[in-house]
Amino acid sequence: MRILLVEDDDRVVAALTAALQRMNPQVTRARTGAEAWELYQEADLILLDMGLPDKDGFALCRQIRAQSDVPIIAVTARREESSVVSALRAGVDDYVTKPYRLAELMARIDAVMRRFGRQPVEPTSQVGDLLVDRGARQAYVAGQAVPLARKEFDLLSMLMQADGDLLTREALMEAIWETCWVGASRTLDVHVATLRSKLGRPGLIETVRGVGYRIATDTAGVQD
Repeated sequence: MRILLVEDDDRVVAALTAALQRMNPQVTRARTGAEAWELYQEADLILLDMGLPDKDGFALCRQIRAQSDVPIIAVTARREESSVVSALRAGVDDYVTKPYRLAELMARIDAVMRRFGRQPVEPTSQVGDLLVDRGARQAYVAGQAVPLARKEFDLLSMLMQADGDLLTREALMEAIWETCWVGASRTLDVHVATLRSKLGRPGLIETVRGVGYRIATDTAGVQD
């Protein structure tokens, strides 16, 4: 899947790109409306920030919609009802406000792609005997359900989505806690430790010191 991410905030781009990795997409970034206009024809899905530095997102959406039926999801901080109505009338297919829950954004992408008859995001991930069901928001180890708090599940799901790729601490904190402040860094470490304990798989989440975390792809090590 080719995703055009129209966003001028580097932190948002890092978090969204990390979150989207489980879809194995080709993500292209456009920082401005002008760049987006040059690139939209190559996209299967557009994630559009409505507040761009050079062009109103509503106008850009109308411009694209006049030429293409490519799915467009507005991902923006504008919460006013008038903004939602204007965006829908401009041609967006869905509207997600920041800060958003990662699971909600993934579900909305699934729904939009299904409406367009395209392959939805895979709802489950598995490594060894660990299964994560994003639809049910449930994790299973050796067939047994493991109770997880909301952010514990979001963290595990995001790591599983990356399929062994390294996710930086900043990307994880921005996506799950919508912040990169130093206190959230300690919170991230605590959540990782809790996941390791609850899942009973100490080798599942690998630490890359000073950088971030990733899911182990060696299934034998995961079950140690």
